[in-house]
Amino acid sequence: MTTAAVAVVCAVTVLAAPGTAFADPGPSSPPPSSPSPSPSAAAPAATPGKDLEAVREKLDELYRAAASATEEYNAAEEKAEKQNAEIVELAKKIVKGQERLDGLKDRAGAAARAQYRTGGLPDGAKLVLSDDPEDFLDGTGRVIQGQRATKGLLGELTRAQEDLKTYAADASARFKELEANRKAKAKARKKVEKQIAAAEKLESELEKEEKERLAKLEREAQAKAQTAWLDSGILKDLDAEATGRGRKAVEYATAQIGKPYQWGAEGPKSYDCSGLTSQAWVSAGKAIPRTSQQQWKQLRHVAVEDMRPGDLIIYFDDASHVGMYVGDGSMVHAPRPGRSITLAGAGSMPILGVVRPDTAPEQTPAPGQ
Repeated sequence: MTTAAVAVVCAVTVLAAPGTAFADPGPSSPPPSSPSPSPSAAAPAATPGKDLEAVREKLDELYRAAASATEEYNAAEEKAEKQNAEIVELAKKIVKGQERLDGLKDRAGAAARAQYRTGGLPDGAKLVLSDDPEDFLDGTGRVIQGQRATKGLLGELTRAQEDLKTYAADASARFKELEANRKAKAKARKKVEKQIAAAEKLESELEKEEKERLAKLEREAQAKAQTAWLDSGILKDLDAEATGRGRKAVEYATAQIGKPYQWGAEGPKSYDCSGLTSQAWVSAGKAIPRTSQQQWKQLRHVAVEDMRPGDLIIYFDDASHVGMYVGDGSMVHAPRPGRSITLAGAGSMPILGVVRPDTAPEQTPAPGQ
């Protein structure tokens, strides 16, 4: 059992080795001789005079699909880390349980040998042959105590064996779950790479002037969304002060501005959207879920008009993107592959809702401040 436990730990280490979770997918543009992407990832042909608005929409679709797959990957990675830790703990229990079982077996063997040495004659014969009946009776009492102790030892031995079987069964089940999760993570990775490759291929077919016009269209679309959001009058209600933790989280997130987006990454050199927000709150002393979907599901929801700096803004119906509100109608986020962490309008994308990692009350400014 001890050998099996060590083997489990070794296997887990191979399956979830540090450093493999956030590997850079590397260049994903296919060579000229490569076959075209599947219909689901196919992009409009890049030809002079093309409809750049359609191209922009297609790119947005591809990168959103990549973001959704990235969060699937991140969820699988987070789950794998927990499963790995559970298996290691179970392996430790197996080792300790085996040591305890071996000790109990030694004690049971010693008790059996002692009983054999003294149990050859019936009690009546021992009384007749005894020089001192009182010593005999004392000895009989000790034998009874020994028998009771032996019975308790055997019960403990049985429980130890049952515990060991349970630990082994649990470890086996967790290992199967880890293997299944590893496959899910690999599948999500392929989806990310496929969508990014299609988007990069589409962008690579654009001329320089077309890329400049496309970037302008992207900025205009974001500005239009932000203006509509501000015109709703939302800013007049956004006057809440950040908490101490909220300020620390904002300081961390804004300090990462300019660093590149990398899917699956959570710093310190690069981040994806939820990697940035989760690590910002870790730096503020608050652990939160790793993915934007779980942040949306598990953290406390607050109304948009009540958000304060440090709150997380969840975007799109599938909660596939997240940014951190920093005040004055702006948020900081890691946008997508090929972009860097930046400040943007909080309303520049469709808002699903707002969640609050920090449950501390709003901070009241001191007099004179």
